Amino acid sequence: MENTGRAPAVLTARRAGLVGCTHCGKVHARGRERCARCGARLESRDERSLQRVWAWWFAGLVVYVPANLYPMLVTTMLGSTSQSTIMGGVIDLMHHGSYGVATIVFVASICIPVGKFLAIAYLALSIRHRVSMSAHGRQVLFEAVEFIGRWSMIDVFVVAILSSLVQLDFAASIHPGIAAVSFALSVAFTMLSAQSFDPRLIWDASEEDAA
Repeated sequence: MENTGRAPAVLTARRAGLVGCTHCGKVHARGRERCARCGARLESRDERSLQRVWAWWFAGLVVYVPANLYPMLVTTMLGSTSQSTIMGGVIDLMHHGSYGVATIVFVASICIPVGKFLAIAYLALSIRHRVSMSAHGRQVLFEAVEFIGRWSMIDVFVVAILSSLVQLDFAASIHPGIAAVSFALSVAFTMLSAQSFDPRLIWDASEEDAA
């Protein structure tokens, strides 16, 4: 037998003519429209997945811009009001010697959101174009994006806590700026973008490249 050097093809459920319910996991023969267990609509692949991914991705990118340009925190002390953007807050923290807190804020507010935008765009583009990363690597990247999404609101939570605790009338008060709302919307939109992605498309693209 001639050795072609290729790994043997894996028999997937789709090749076997089966489709699994994304709600309860029950497997059915292809052609059935509704799940026999939970009644959910059966789809071998979500063909509109990428459209929703890009729609939420662009929405998140649009609101992320004002989140960095407008003040995140409005502080009033003895009648004097100051406003801090995300980067302005990082710089102020560094000037006060709080390098650890400044690093956390920078990573949570700048590095992670930008990384999520790049990762989601890369995954969406990799479905239609050949990429150097393996399908398993892309699956791990997708799971990492979903995991990080739940921790992306940390700085918004800090602003909310400070606003509720520091309210001393004329002496001192802290209020969230418009950037806090924009940042929260950006995080929500990127989470929806990641959840709209059908990870099964990653393995389909890998099979097409190997064919």
